[in-house]
Amino acid sequence: QVQLVESGGGTVQAGGSLRLSCAASGHTFIRYPMFWFRQAPGREREFIAGVDWSGTPKNYAGSVKGRFTVSRDNGDDAMYLQMNSLEPEDTAVYYCAVQAYNTADYRDPKSMDYWGEGTLVTVSS
Repeated sequence: QVQLVESGGGTVQAGGSLRLSCAASGHTFIRYPMFWFRQAPGREREFIAGVDWSGTPKNYAGSVKGRFTVSRDNGDDAMYLQMNSLEPEDTAVYYCAVQAYNTADYRDPKSMDYWGEGTLVTVSS
């Protein structure tokens, strides 16, 4: 059974940092790009960052570029999101996802084939 499990969320003050992790099991995703999305209350799920199979970042959303860093460890089947200089606007549930078969634009959540359950990040002002 394919499973993606996020961890590392929590509450932090503005300007602080968090590191999210996404652990994959039940299937090896070493050949596939992996992505982070987030969904704030009342808003649509949005693309944040992606990393290709080699660990090279594919892209970042403009709102997080320069503050967030995506990475992966294929040996551990894991992906990470280092979030620095957090802002209240970053408050959301953060999801990891894998695009294994779909070839549509990876910035569209509908193009993802596997999702985790999400981890909540709350940034207080």
